[in-house]
Amino acid sequence: MKLIIISGRSGSGKSTALRALEDADYHCIDNFPVTLLRSLISEATVDPMLRQHDLAIGIDARSAGIAQLPEIRAELDRDEQVQCEIIYLNASSPTLVKRFSETRRRHPLTDGNTDLRQAIDAESRLLDDIAALADLTIDTTQLEGPTLAGLIEERVADQRPAGLNLLFRSFGFKFGVPVDADLVFDVRCLPNPYWVEALRPLTGLDRPVRDFLAKNDVVCKMQGDIITFLDAWLPRFEANRRTYMTVALGCTGGQHRSVHMAEQLGAHFAQRYANVLVRHREVGPASTASRAVRESA
Repeated sequence: MKLIIISGRSGSGKSTALRALEDADYHCIDNFPVTLLRSLISEATVDPMLRQHDLAIGIDARSAGIAQLPEIRAELDRDEQVQCEIIYLNASSPTLVKRFSETRRRHPLTDGNTDLRQAIDAESRLLDDIAALADLTIDTTQLEGPTLAGLIEERVADQRPAGLNLLFRSFGFKFGVPVDADLVFDVRCLPNPYWVEALRPLTGLDRPVRDFLAKNDVVCKMQGDIITFLDAWLPRFEANRRTYMTVALGCTGGQHRSVHMAEQLGAHFAQRYANVLVRHREVGPASTASRAVRESA
């Protein structure tokens, strides 16, 4: 039986994640007391109705017995009948303040003596131990609800073959390093298509940019070095029971070099791992649509 524990800061998208898992035929329970987790697992392994579905539960800073989760997780890892994963959702504090202000929802830790920002910071401290246990951390700062739901469906709910789940994500350093990155590679030392006027409005998904970078020896050398590094160390992470790895590639704006490198690495490792995704933080649907028009012209 698969058990997914969804946790994270209030306003980061836990409800969206649970709904996505519910749509994927998980039996979902929100705000579940950690103290009852052992009983739930025991019941689920013998109850014919519960055995038909994998489980997903939501846990937050208010959940009873939250301090017991590290001990319970260790027990579950020894149980061969249960495959437990903890997914932690996070977002920047200013983003959470904005979300609560826009929706006019009350943060669960606010009271007469605690304002919104203080509650957000206090909750982060309360959840530090869970964040440290997480198999996968997702930064939702720049994710809309449907995008987060799709990511949960692809990385968590999708019934793919067992093994390491790899995500290659491009980003722009000027917009900040993704907080959910496990490994970060800086490709700003590579030749920048931005300084070629004809390539500036394009992205690393466009053929002219791909050709410009692919024929450069320095780009090929860095790509080869990153592949060599990952070839050597990904198996060690996998042997250490890591389920998810996010490899982030960053350039200045996240439009050209990092996008190209993420695509190349994703294509290479898709030949060796069953679960490989490529995502580009700074290249949205509008860029994809315009790229299709340009390449068909």
